[in-house]
Amino acid sequence: MNDATPVLEGRNLTKHFWVKQGRGPFARRVPVNAVDNVSVRLEGGKVTALVGESGAGKTTVGRLLAKIIKPDAGAILVDGRPAPSGRPRSYAATVQMVFQDPFASLNPVHRIRHHIVRPLQIHHLATRDVNSVVAGLLGRVALKPAARFAAKFPHELSGGQRQRVAIARALAVRPRVLIADEPVSMLDVSIRLGILNLLADLRDEERLAILYVTHDIASARYLADTIAVMYAGQLVEVAPSVELTDHPAHPYTQLLLSAAPDPDRAQPPVLAGSGAPPSLLAPPSGCRFHPRCPHAMDVCSRKAPPSITVAPDHIAACWLHVDPSERQASENGAIATGPLEKAESKR
Repeated sequence: MNDATPVLEGRNLTKHFWVKQGRGPFARRVPVNAVDNVSVRLEGGKVTALVGESGAGKTTVGRLLAKIIKPDAGAILVDGRPAPSGRPRSYAATVQMVFQDPFASLNPVHRIRHHIVRPLQIHHLATRDVNSVVAGLLGRVALKPAARFAAKFPHELSGGQRQRVAIARALAVRPRVLIADEPVSMLDVSIRLGILNLLADLRDEERLAILYVTHDIASARYLADTIAVMYAGQLVEVAPSVELTDHPAHPYTQLLLSAAPDPDRAQPPVLAGSGAPPSLLAPPSGCRFHPRCPHAMDVCSRKAPPSITVAPDHIAACWLHVDPSERQASENGAIATGPLEKAESKR
């Protein structure tokens, strides 16, 4: 979004998963189009939120950036240079991931101290004063007194405390990037804010680059500097968080916002548009949102929309923002790539 070199960047990432359909001699393998030409930039001291419904491909993007899974196409860059092949220890130390389920992410047979010490040992960061390091990491995530928490087993902690341990474990190897995959979705509402504030502190004090994966656009606005909206495996809108939530340009973003909790609204929100997200086994042609879009035009079903700059640093992939005279001409021209790569300016 600007000229700063991102700490971590994914360019035109594509990932298909193959599944089996049918039985016996009629069985065949078909691709699930999980992620299609998605580009993401993560800058130091900034939080980028990746927002969308379940099945949009958000978690897959996070796992691609963490190199837990390998992309079918596209590139991953660290400080503007191609990332090493595979997932070497140096890359794992640079990019750490916090998973959604705090109850499954910690081995129940080990005490909390073990979970913090283990990554220190794996990455050869353990020192003679390892107990002080453990205490410092637990204190960093507000688990005090550290000695008491270090001696506990995971089942003795609340969900919020377990998630703080998972974050402390990720911080143990001194990462530069933190990928947080729905880190508060399984926590009580009363303790979600504490985890979000902890992530904000890590951004500001540790200068971490953070990818915050969520389906909750309200929490994305609270935490993130930039919001990227995904639908059916593709990015459809990217903008600074306040700009995007105050002036959503894509109909799907407007639908997400209409469903977000609003304390000033007495009645529950009613979604604009209709239907459900499409199957990624056979995504719709053209704009993937067009079957649900209340503004769909003929061109929407025939051709994928270009990425249009609708305001400074605000990009949306939607035919609504293409002048009618240019709409027809665009059908015969090249389509812009992902919204973080290239965009046509709307004048």
